[in-house]
Amino acid sequence: MKIEKTNFGETNGRQIDKYRLTNKRGTRISLITLGATWQEFSAVEADKRQQLIVGFDNLADYVNTTYYLCKAVGRVAGRIAKAEFKLDGKNYKIENNEGGNALHGGSHGFSFINWDAHTEESAEQASVVFTHQIKSSDDQYPGNLKVTITYTLDENDNVHVRFTGESDQATLFNPTIHTYFNVTDTQHDLKTQWLKINSSKRLELASDKLPTGRFITVQDTNYDFQKPQNVQHVLNKLQEDTNTIELDDAFLVNAADEEPVAEIGDTAGKRQVRIYSKRNAVVVFTTNPLDPVREQQHDFNALAIECQTLPDAIHHQNFGDITIPADQTVTQEIIYQYKH
Repeated sequence: MKIEKTNFGETNGRQIDKYRLTNKRGTRISLITLGATWQEFSAVEADKRQQLIVGFDNLADYVNTTYYLCKAVGRVAGRIAKAEFKLDGKNYKIENNEGGNALHGGSHGFSFINWDAHTEESAEQASVVFTHQIKSSDDQYPGNLKVTITYTLDENDNVHVRFTGESDQATLFNPTIHTYFNVTDTQHDLKTQWLKINSSKRLELASDKLPTGRFITVQDTNYDFQKPQNVQHVLNKLQEDTNTIELDDAFLVNAADEEPVAEIGDTAGKRQVRIYSKRNAVVVFTTNPLDPVREQQHDFNALAIECQTLPDAIHHQNFGDITIPADQTVTQEIIYQYKH
């Protein structure tokens, strides 16, 4: 396993480091300390490097993007209604950074932190370990939260992303990686990319994209990804049938160790990525973070896949537990498996 560290630039007077891990097959991941961001996931196919996720090649774009491009997201991924919640009998008000609601941990969340980092290595794998302590005074969530995010690449082309949180007070913890995939040859669009989700239901969302609490069966609808579906074909059908211009939806998944919660691949059958998670939701979102003009035209080239507990779970008892009791540790993991 090869480990490299370079200077990726500077922002707010602090250096941003880039780490690159490469295994014996040439499969590579690159990470930057700003946002604990997954900057590259690529593999060698027929002596050519094939990119699997969408990323920028410079720091300025990561600083300026509003898409959380492949960044770590937390304390809580997704939206919290009215930016408020009750925990252990106490009411908390946090930053409302999207239309009166809280989104992706707010402006002091994981995505905006320049994380401390170090590497670890064993015979069959290498890791980049990001650490930070978020003070309650930083983001208004209860508790001072110690967070570790570990990215591990092994010799079998698996990428493990592990989140560990420990707080001195009961708090919320529902982190994810806002990973944008395009596994097509050129990454120009989504016309030759398919998606499969191990889900028979999706959340009903209100106009502000908050869940109503109801679930909708996906069988025989445009949201039925129980079998692989061409992403662009689905987008075309959504616009034709309901004038919906994008995917931005949360699916209730059947999480199991042996079955991926989601899979993506190219329609030529050259490659795919299988995604494993033990949490109950996959959020999918289409956009074009690299080209604002094409984004405005709804000409998308990136598919975000976020594994998490169902959004706004703190307000819905049946959505899952996203709390950390005081002085206890909670760990969540997502596994990405490249196949060629």
